[in-house]
Amino acid sequence: MTADARTHRVPPVGPRLGFFTRVLDAAPPAERYRLALEQIRTAERLGFDSAWVAQHHFHEDEGGLPSPLVFLAHAAAQTRSIVLGTSIVTLPLEEPLRVAEDAAVVSLLSGGRFELGVGSGGTPSSFPPFGHDPKERGAIYGRHLARLQEALRGDALTADGGRLYPAAPRLLDTLWQATFSPEGAARIGASGSGLMLSKSQPHTAGSGATALADTQRLVIDAYEAALPEGVAARTFASRGLVVVDDEADVPALLARGIERSLPAARPMGIAIPDGASDEQLRILFDLHIGTPEQIIEELAQDHVLTSATDIVFQSHPVDPPHEVLLRSLELIATRVAPALGWSRAAREPVEGPDPLDADDAILTLAEETHV
Repeated sequence: MTADARTHRVPPVGPRLGFFTRVLDAAPPAERYRLALEQIRTAERLGFDSAWVAQHHFHEDEGGLPSPLVFLAHAAAQTRSIVLGTSIVTLPLEEPLRVAEDAAVVSLLSGGRFELGVGSGGTPSSFPPFGHDPKERGAIYGRHLARLQEALRGDALTADGGRLYPAAPRLLDTLWQATFSPEGAARIGASGSGLMLSKSQPHTAGSGATALADTQRLVIDAYEAALPEGVAARTFASRGLVVVDDEADVPALLARGIERSLPAARPMGIAIPDGASDEQLRILFDLHIGTPEQIIEELAQDHVLTSATDIVFQSHPVDPPHEVLLRSLELIATRVAPALGWSRAAREPVEGPDPLDADDAILTLAEETHV
């Protein structure tokens, strides 16, 4: 199916609400994965529409998950309605046909509840072990993306006519791509993919509380201008958010978020003013931490967030204790997201077969062994 013939479904009642985890709980790997799964199940129970994980290699303090599709296949067996997605798979470091095959299997096992997000990013030091120069990431991404799209489209891949099996054309219709630049956004728009925006994008336009949104608006404008006729815009807006009941809990969480943001800021091109106050750093690092009333007032100023088709919240870089995060999810679903236009009203069901039934006894035992 060609890009100009595709149409993308937009939720019938406001934006979709998503939860994004980088799997960074202060725990060993197995416990990190167990806690992330509990967080996703909690998000589903609270009515969240989607849950997202990112791929990171080698650096355990940056991201705890090198194999997101394996993880999401397991998550699919423990959930029934929530859409599961990658934000992102670092495509230059992957064999694109294997990404297509694994994604097709996850989509089938989940009953069609999987969406694939890809990008060229990733920590530069992760590229050489895979045999790539990080300076070539853009060119590699372009080649791998073209191959991935061929496979998802159902093109012949072998001399004897072999094609992607199982077939997964819907993954092409719901494909997401990430970028920081208007130029990249124009390419994404022209392809008909959804646009993934990141909270870590350096601010190059505007100032103050709307600087990130002002910068991203330039990217969105380029994306929407390039969309083929008849293809609806899909914009994924991610923001860092921890919601608490008591304002007295905010200072410690804010200090934690700032401390964890500083080491990665300059390598990502984020300029830190000399003598910056905590408030300036909070805005610079997109740290929304507060009571529901405070958060609603802050986010109402974010014109990207209030116009996105997908509003996605993550607790990184604060990465609070597990119970604090679970309470934050509850406050987001019951207090914050409805004020941003989200509704838990019935959504259009995801097309596809029911997910394969899990053996409840085995699942319970597996969970208990990781407590």
